[in-house]
Amino acid sequence: MKIVKNDLFDYKNRYIWQIQDGFKFSLDSILLAEYTKVANNLNILDMCTGNAPVPLIISTRTNSNIVGFEIQKDIADLAQKSVLESKLEEQITIINDDIKNIGNYYTEESFDIITCNPPYFKENSSLVNKNDYKSLARHEIAINLDSIFSLGYKYLKNNGILYMVHRPERLDEIIILASKYKLNVKEIALIVTNKSMIPTLILVKCVKNSKNGLKFRKIYDVSKCTTYQHIFDCE
Repeated sequence: MKIVKNDLFDYKNRYIWQIQDGFKFSLDSILLAEYTKVANNLNILDMCTGNAPVPLIISTRTNSNIVGFEIQKDIADLAQKSVLESKLEEQITIINDDIKNIGNYYTEESFDIITCNPPYFKENSSLVNKNDYKSLARHEIAINLDSIFSLGYKYLKNNGILYMVHRPERLDEIIILASKYKLNVKEIALIVTNKSMIPTLILVKCVKNSKNGLKFRKIYDVSKCTTYQHIFDCE
């Protein structure tokens, strides 16, 4: 297994270690990190952190403490290596464990913000990849949407926010489960990544114990973007 060090896209002083022929960070993670609105002095949790692109990017805009959970040891080791390479060990903590064991580390209602770039496909999908790294990252083998929302409700403070990136075809489940766990969907951004102008990704903002009321942001065509920094800052 060969690992390589790369610049984290165009983010200054952010570096990421990756498996050369394995699962790498994607546009999804960049968009999720940019979509997440942060302030200083918060506690932020990144579920399914992978090699930590979301914490690394978010750290460019806040001094808040950020925790990333990653179940796969090899990938968690890369995340920690990326954090050290970027000199962010005082701000970002990587935990190699199943996010469902978070209670061993933190009490309920510990976080102001939770971010999640979860597996997109159901476990029984015919698209399951034989590569273990890719399978766990892409398919709901270790965690599913129900567990994400359940944990989100438990570990967010009141009025805390869950930000998620997913695929449009799972939006109905997301809205139903968010409502079930009192994490109402408050905002959705649609992302276009190719010439078809059909959204291929969605970004979702859920607020714990919020009132009903959902708004859509404009459709963002990122197919020709040379940078994604501040893409969601204005309409």
